[in-house]
Amino acid sequence: RFVPKRMVPFSFPLSKCALWDPVPMGDVIGAHVTYYRNPRLSLVEKTLRLAYRHAKQNEKKSFSCFLLGTLAADEDGEGITLTIDRFDPGREV
Repeated sequence: RFVPKRMVPFSFPLSKCALWDPVPMGDVIGAHVTYYRNPRLSLVEKTLRLAYRHAKQNEKKSFSCFLLGTLAADEDGEGITLTIDRFDPGREV
């Protein structure tokens, strides 16, 4: 199967005790969410307006924030929908 060059293999933090054999087995497969499903993004207008207002009021050129939402499979099983419906400006500290 085709694996894009920008994808990187999974890596886990080092530990003193291994729970499985880390030697790769089998063929490489793609594990990207869009590999088997058709993605759809839904963004609530109120959330977008809050993020835009916060960005305009912020004195820094770049800032961090969170856009929160839900990920759900469609009824027909052919697609997934990411619905972003909340904005969290985060904390400065």
